[in-house]
Amino acid sequence: MGVTSPLKGQSHSRSLTRKLLPYVLYALLPIAVFRFYFHPFPFPLSTSDQLPHPNRIILTTSSSSSSSPPSSFSREEEIANETPCNYTYGRWVYDKMGPLYNGTTCGTIKEGQNCITHGRPDLGYLYWRWQPSQCNLPRFDPNTFFNLLSNKHIAFVGDSMARNQLESLVCMLATASYPNLVYKNGEDNKFRRWHFASHNITVSVYWSPFLVKGVEKSKTGPDHNELYVDVVDERWGSDLEHIDMVVLSIGHWFLHPAVYYEAGSVLGCHYCPGLNHTEIGFYDVMRKAIKTALKAIIERKSTDGNGIDVFLTSFSPSHFEGEWDKAGACPKTKPYEEGEKMVEGMDADMRSIAIEEMETAKVNAKQFKGLRLETLDVTKLSLMRPDGHPGPYMYPFPFANGVQEHVQNDCVHWCLPGPIDTWNQIVLEVIRRWSVVSKREE
Repeated sequence: MGVTSPLKGQSHSRSLTRKLLPYVLYALLPIAVFRFYFHPFPFPLSTSDQLPHPNRIILTTSSSSSSSPPSSFSREEEIANETPCNYTYGRWVYDKMGPLYNGTTCGTIKEGQNCITHGRPDLGYLYWRWQPSQCNLPRFDPNTFFNLLSNKHIAFVGDSMARNQLESLVCMLATASYPNLVYKNGEDNKFRRWHFASHNITVSVYWSPFLVKGVEKSKTGPDHNELYVDVVDERWGSDLEHIDMVVLSIGHWFLHPAVYYEAGSVLGCHYCPGLNHTEIGFYDVMRKAIKTALKAIIERKSTDGNGIDVFLTSFSPSHFEGEWDKAGACPKTKPYEEGEKMVEGMDADMRSIAIEEMETAKVNAKQFKGLRLETLDVTKLSLMRPDGHPGPYMYPFPFANGVQEHVQNDCVHWCLPGPIDTWNQIVLEVIRRWSVVSKREE
């Protein structure tokens, strides 16, 4: 029996290896390409090339410091160190994502603002988002809202714009948790309350078109409103001890004829022909009403020890063109471009009153802990959305039988969903920043 030489065996092995090697490489190459394409290696990136964390939300403008924060800083610390975002200035940009909800998925929309189900044919107004000039405004996240405000009572107080904003918020929150209507009262559901059991959050609306004590004109009473500018409306004021966040919103009702009282005497009136009162307009009266409301909140919440978050919504302009009862009263189908429309006249004056009174109230509240106040400045971003109103679609299918001679239009309130959803996006981001700063100060 012959014995194979070890050298000869090794030579044979190398020959076999050389023959098989090309086949092995051809077999491994597709596998390597597949692995690299779907699971690329984590090559280190330079600091300038790193992508932001997918959950990172930019709330504010960058701080004035040019140096990057140390890597040990959390996102919350970054937010606390940055300059608060100014949401006032910006532009509307196209957003293909559209709204969180629609007219069929939310049951709390007032009939007059349910533009989709009322047959509005153009839906382009749904696909715009507000882009602030120097920062980002994240999409509304209902779960973030729930986590920040669990076990809280949020109240919207004011006129029909307050109700419009409340219904927007309830609709957006309802995409994550079911709202239980636990209370309603008053004509046209002017007083309502919902409870989100998942996070024990209560959301209420209080009808108070002047914030102060008032008697509204009626068929059986005076044909003008009566306001007591130095007395808070106790329909909401008496509940302040149970409220953790309040959003105040007034404006349009001050345009109506009214007689004003202060310290028990007639102060003057607005458009009151036939009455022996001095015409004083409504600007100073609106200022006094806001001052009275904010003073009541600060005084009452500074003594109960619970604190409160306060938002004062600035004036939301209307967009009537021509006669209000004719077809095409607010016919625009897209936002104004930057510079195409300016905040001026009455819109600018009423906005300034809200901002000035809120700034004064902030100074007065500084001596107390737990009071956080901010103006929700929506005047400009609202002015730039003439396309967002119900118009004739405040009623179902208004042109089903052709164009009528008289068609009532709503060019004041906002379609739901619509531009007013942005107001609540801003509220959420302000609350988020407050929360971060508050944690840092603890």
